[in-house]
Amino acid sequence: MKYSIYQMDIIAGNPEKNRAKVREWALRETEENHPDILVLPEMWTTAYTLDSLDQFADKNGEPTKSFLSELSTELNVNIIGGSVANKVDGEFYNSSFVYDRSGNLVYEYDKVHLVPMLGEHNFLAGGQHVPEVFELEGVKMGLIICYDLRFPEIIRTLALEGAQVLHIVAEWPDARTGHWTNLQIARAIENQMYVVSSNRVGAYDGVRFCGNSMVINPWGEVLKNGSEDLEESLSIELDLEKVNQVRNDVPIFTSRVPHLYKQGL
Repeated sequence: MKYSIYQMDIIAGNPEKNRAKVREWALRETEENHPDILVLPEMWTTAYTLDSLDQFADKNGEPTKSFLSELSTELNVNIIGGSVANKVDGEFYNSSFVYDRSGNLVYEYDKVHLVPMLGEHNFLAGGQHVPEVFELEGVKMGLIICYDLRFPEIIRTLALEGAQVLHIVAEWPDARTGHWTNLQIARAIENQMYVVSSNRVGAYDGVRFCGNSMVINPWGEVLKNGSEDLEESLSIELDLEKVNQVRNDVPIFTSRVPHLYKQGL
């Protein structure tokens, strides 16, 4: 399964220009690298313009849903659609959408854990449902958004349900770059799955973002690592048999004793 990941510098408060950037990138990537899946970063239509969301956010997922559906159909590619600011029933959410090659909405998720360090909770409502497994090309997968990475319990559930690939879409600041890279490696090792992440570069409102989009295999080996500050693409093909191999070599899931674990942790 071949991926192209967009490590994007987002134009703050300009969804139209950002959609144009994504479309141009997607056209180039599908022509040159023929990926099965494209991956976009968090809040890629607006950046963290939280105090202006009423002006810039989607309404019930539009126009992002239509944009991604049409793009996936036109290019015959699956899209992990990053996330966007999305107004639903008077509340703003940080929402992700996943589309298959036929333009069908396969999965959507509202970010559950809001970032106190960036003041997300002052502007956004948290999602009410933890991430669930979805499938693309018959492969079980999961998706989390940025700060969710710090909460291993929601990721372990995905692994227990058979997910082989975890996608992380993010705007992770450079003040915590070490956490970003180390936590991804830890999640790959402890869940014996691929981790594929798309983080933005550039800066907004005094916060610089750390790039370092990554692809990590189930053994914890970093296969791809983006730069800290350059807009770029990461292209790679995943050997999904590696998941089965690692899970057989170190059988952590059959070694678990959940009846001894405290519930609710």
